[in-house]
Amino acid sequence: MSTTPLLFSGSSNPQLAEAIAKRMKISLGDALVTKFKNEETRIEIRENVRGAEVFVVQSICKAPNGNGVNDALVELLLMIDALRRASAARITAVVPYYGYAKQDKKTKPREPISAKVVANLLKTTGTKRVVTMDLHAAQIQGFFDIPVDNLMAMPTLCNYLKREGLSDDRIVVVSPDAGGVHRAELFAKRLNASLAIVFKRRPQPDVSEVTDIVGDVKGKIAVIVDDMISTGGTLAKAAEAIKARGATSVQTVATHGLFADNAIEVLTNSVIERVIITDTIPILQPAGEKFIQLSIAQTFADAIGRITTNRSVSELFSVEEIKLDANFVESITVS
Repeated sequence: MSTTPLLFSGSSNPQLAEAIAKRMKISLGDALVTKFKNEETRIEIRENVRGAEVFVVQSICKAPNGNGVNDALVELLLMIDALRRASAARITAVVPYYGYAKQDKKTKPREPISAKVVANLLKTTGTKRVVTMDLHAAQIQGFFDIPVDNLMAMPTLCNYLKREGLSDDRIVVVSPDAGGVHRAELFAKRLNASLAIVFKRRPQPDVSEVTDIVGDVKGKIAVIVDDMISTGGTLAKAAEAIKARGATSVQTVATHGLFADNAIEVLTNSVIERVIITDTIPILQPAGEKFIQLSIAQTFADAIGRITTNRSVSELFSVEEIKLDANFVESITVS
């Protein structure tokens, strides 16, 4: 097997794939990813991959070219199948955002467990390993019978917050719900800050109501920590409740910026001062200076390098900080 990895990209997040390739000092593999006139996905690998270590970068999300979530999934599956049939030695699916992750259990009778279905499809098509980031539920790793590396954006996000002076007694880290307490605890420990928890209930999907806040936020900058931002309604309501409890300002950090429906507008009009996310998902709508996007390319590049050379991936997160190159931090401004 070749020691130099090959990196291919689908259409959902080509900018991140290019950034990863740049950090690895390689070029993206030559592949045709388009559609036939009948709207079926067309894939063609246009270079030799026999015996190669191959990585396919594809977030399961809406693409800049207008393709939807399901298009991204089908592209990923067909690229993996094409590479397998072309005799690639090992194929790793690099899925920065694992779509369908919120559907990881049955909440009502006769519902699918869609996150498990996606896991089955990836293995069936020939995936030998999956690299992803901040799964909505860490136990989704158990849906796979192949190795899964669930990377963390926390070191990069925390490093940025420290550079902005958001640490120690100045801030309080806030979990927007009970399910995110462990994640918020990790942030609070790294930032040497206190912790608060917002309790809420969901009367229906994508709708939430704040019921209580546990922890002291008065006189501090509140930093709400979450894994993803979908419609933004939960964050906006939590921010209002936190501000009403005496916080001087509210900021939020999250790994995945889905920004579904009118989320950009909701967050822009909210009391939240800054929304800090990574580039696991491209921002497809014009957004103002309130939105800050950090590149996570270096983390993926390092993980791919370690997998290729059979070194530990977990060691990436045992160091105190991950370096953050200012050239890979961008403000998203109105176009």
